[in-house]
Amino acid sequence: MKTFIQIFSLAAVCFIAACNNTQNSTEESTEEINTLVGDEVSYSTDSTTMNGYIAYDTSYQDKRPGILVVHEWWGHNDYVRMRADSLAQMGYVAIAVDMYGDGKQASHPEEAGQFVNTVISNLDEAQARFDAAIEVLKQNPYVDAEKIGAIGYCFGGSVVLSMANAGYDLDAVAAFHAGVQLPFPPSEDIKAKVLVANGAADPFVPEESVKAYKEAMDKVGADYQYIAYENVQHSFTNPMADSLGQKFELPTAYNAEADKDSWSKMQSMFNEAFQ
Repeated sequence: MKTFIQIFSLAAVCFIAACNNTQNSTEESTEEINTLVGDEVSYSTDSTTMNGYIAYDTSYQDKRPGILVVHEWWGHNDYVRMRADSLAQMGYVAIAVDMYGDGKQASHPEEAGQFVNTVISNLDEAQARFDAAIEVLKQNPYVDAEKIGAIGYCFGGSVVLSMANAGYDLDAVAAFHAGVQLPFPPSEDIKAKVLVANGAADPFVPEESVKAYKEAMDKVGADYQYIAYENVQHSFTNPMADSLGQKFELPTAYNAEADKDSWSKMQSMFNEAFQ
């Protein structure tokens, strides 16, 4: 009996120790996850207040590149913040930009179209909003202000391509399912490496516009890559694309393979640009 009690007691001790180790391991994992910080940030131009979101991982000690993330035509929503978080997990500091002001979000395509038109009808203000976001990003203590990139989706993709064309001091720009008929055409002022990832079956990006864009980029000697994914529609990186497409009868559909591949190509471009 004594031997049984001793064995039982030893087993109990081992069980408790294992539980403690599991708890400690869980706590350590939680601590690792908690190094990802997401902060609300307010910034402004002379006429507009923007409500953005900045994400970074405090487990990285050195200063690192900063990335602007510009939203789809739906506005500054959870999706664009998720992309900022993903970039932060990769070791960047990312700001989810608010191009509409006041954090506005559209609930219907007609409203989204109105928001977009408000921005593109006043390009000086659009640039001022982009400039303000860059300054917020550069002021973050974790950011290497000499290494700045930008990505954008749909409307946001057209925004970052336009800013690259306008000669902004950006190291790299990636645009996903973005229109390429831009308010600022490609020019010799382009400094950024450029990646454009679109669906070949996206009716919002006519083939004529793609041809014209490529010709203009080639003419100015831009460092760019244009990818057209076969049988892929608009908004292919957004998991909500299917439900939104069905709700509003839009030609949008998520494509996991194209999403993964385009994100990987963006990572490769950033790795090269930020060496």
